Amino acid sequence: MQENFHKILIIRTDRIGDVILTLPMAYVLKKNNPNAHVSMLIQKYTFELVEENINVDDIIFYDNGKSRIPAGIPMRIGTGYRWYSFMFNKKVYEHRRSAGFHELEYNLHLLNAIGYKVEDGTIMPSLQIQQDAKEKVDSLLKEFGIQSNHKLVILHPGSGRSSRDWSKKNFGILGRQLSELSDVKVVVTGGKSEQRLVEEVQIHSANAIIPLVNRLTLNEYGALAKHATLFIANSTGPIHIAAAVGTMVIGLYPQVKTLSAARWGPYTKKKIIFTPVNKQTNCKKCLHSKDGSCECMDSITVDEVFTAAKKYLLENSSERIS
Repeated sequence: MQENFHKILIIRTDRIGDVILTLPMAYVLKKNNPNAHVSMLIQKYTFELVEENINVDDIIFYDNGKSRIPAGIPMRIGTGYRWYSFMFNKKVYEHRRSAGFHELEYNLHLLNAIGYKVEDGTIMPSLQIQQDAKEKVDSLLKEFGIQSNHKLVILHPGSGRSSRDWSKKNFGILGRQLSELSDVKVVVTGGKSEQRLVEEVQIHSANAIIPLVNRLTLNEYGALAKHATLFIANSTGPIHIAAAVGTMVIGLYPQVKTLSAARWGPYTKKKIIFTPVNKQTNCKKCLHSKDGSCECMDSITVDEVFTAAKKYLLENSSERIS
């Protein structure tokens, strides 16, 4: 039996991908209870992912730092298997570490506690892009000499060490090979802390690709991703942005269950996933490498990723910048 509430708070105070994979909860809540006031508690830096969402009425910042947020919430729903589960009076017992479902699906399953059941795979994340963000990206692409007849490929090699990564060398070689294809332009992106990583990828590409570091807001990055024909990345928030704006993505994911594409992959039908084959799921050598290298991830060859990317680009030659 469905229960209706006047005020609902969704809490997701972590990173980009986590917030994007939580937004479908707001859609389900509004669809089943249009008069409800839905708020989200998030960190400030993810604000742009939520601000244009028509299903979120109010945004509260976890890291505001000005005052305590009153928490007299009569019904508190959450997982039953964490140390903080004592704070919930309605618990959903699912072990997320088993990766039996995707993170987005685990989030929606929490709504079962109030009778809102959604069939897995029927709701995809989506992001709204502002007009000024589109105009900023149009100007940037012109600056880079990227024209309307070019197919744009975005590489995003960083993950903030939240996962195990395909190497910068592989990204660089892949970027060079892709840039040699007819009408293809390749951009490698990174955040403020990823300047060196982007530079090294560019070096490995023999300077054949265009670096873009810390010049875009999240909404502008979404506009850039929407322009792209193809987006290639490790497990990271930007791949969820690209998927949410409808761009084809190639994801490089570890074989470890808790980090796998089964749980954290882009939630879209427009995807190709590469994962190490016949590798241990508890490879401590990769996990504790000082330079972030991972032999398991690098067992995914440049040739197989390039072949998949080239095939998609050739078969979708009409999907160019619009």
